[in-house]
Amino acid sequence: MDFLDIKVLLEELVQCCQSPDISVSEWAERWYGTYVANRDITEKSATMYRQKLKHYILPKIGDVPMREVTEIQLQEILNSSNSSKSTAQKVKIVMQAMFRRAKSCKLILNDPSENIVLPKAPEGTHRSITDLERKEILRLAEEHYAGLYVLTLLQTGIRPGEAIALRWGDINFKERTITISRAVESGTKVKIKDPKTSAGVRVLPISDYLYERLWHRKKNADELIFCQPLTGRMHSSSSANDYWNNFKRALDIQMGAKVYRNKIVQSVVAEDLVAYCLRHTYCTDLQRAGVPINVAKYLMGHSDISVTSKIYTSMTPDVIDRAKESMDDFYSRL
Repeated sequence: MDFLDIKVLLEELVQCCQSPDISVSEWAERWYGTYVANRDITEKSATMYRQKLKHYILPKIGDVPMREVTEIQLQEILNSSNSSKSTAQKVKIVMQAMFRRAKSCKLILNDPSENIVLPKAPEGTHRSITDLERKEILRLAEEHYAGLYVLTLLQTGIRPGEAIALRWGDINFKERTITISRAVESGTKVKIKDPKTSAGVRVLPISDYLYERLWHRKKNADELIFCQPLTGRMHSSSSANDYWNNFKRALDIQMGAKVYRNKIVQSVVAEDLVAYCLRHTYCTDLQRAGVPINVAKYLMGHSDISVTSKIYTSMTPDVIDRAKESMDDFYSRL
């Protein structure tokens, strides 16, 4: 290191020391408002930044002064998040963007996020619901205001964003089918988008069980099937999530959760029960019903059959028994 390098380093050190000693929370708010909110990015991306700050980063180091944050603290946040690979990647992106900008603004001398690494994490796959969960969900769906929404997710496998974009005209009651051709983009604002790929546009069969319940709620073709209860407006993906969470809370209480002053103090519903589990369950149901994987790919709206195959590889006893019966029948005819 020559004299000029030392001089530059000393100047940066002096400038850094003269900068206000703000906390991570204070910097996160200023950084988000200045460098994220004003960028030309989608509402979905902006929401991702906010959520990762709120749920993963700030609860751990929000009160820590920016100058005192260490690499090991940031690495521990990634290691202890118990998140999927996708979530860990996003948390890392947010941390590195925030601290890299803090360094360029001379708030910190060194960037503690520069060398953090992704921990070993599972791929972000959802699970199928259990038999007990299915039984309780179907029972609650008969009386809860979000019941038809939950039942539609479970028996069509559509994505939440696709469900909240549906209008009654998308249902062909004569043919007993439902057409999926659009979705609401993730975020707090309502923005309709086309499917990511042509595979997202599809016509789905409606089960007799679901058909009966849709028929009794039928309205004008241009009206939304699922809307916000108080305003009647189209759901955003954020309000649809609240819609599901309200149903899940009622499910928790129905299944025996302990409640004190209208607050659940001891939950019995699994934490990993999310709305997307219903979509995963539908795909598993297709397999158990003997639906060919290429047909399941179409019904699920997957552009790549390898995505469908990740679910179809989940073997259940009845699938294996059916395979045995089919092979026995085949051999008996040889």
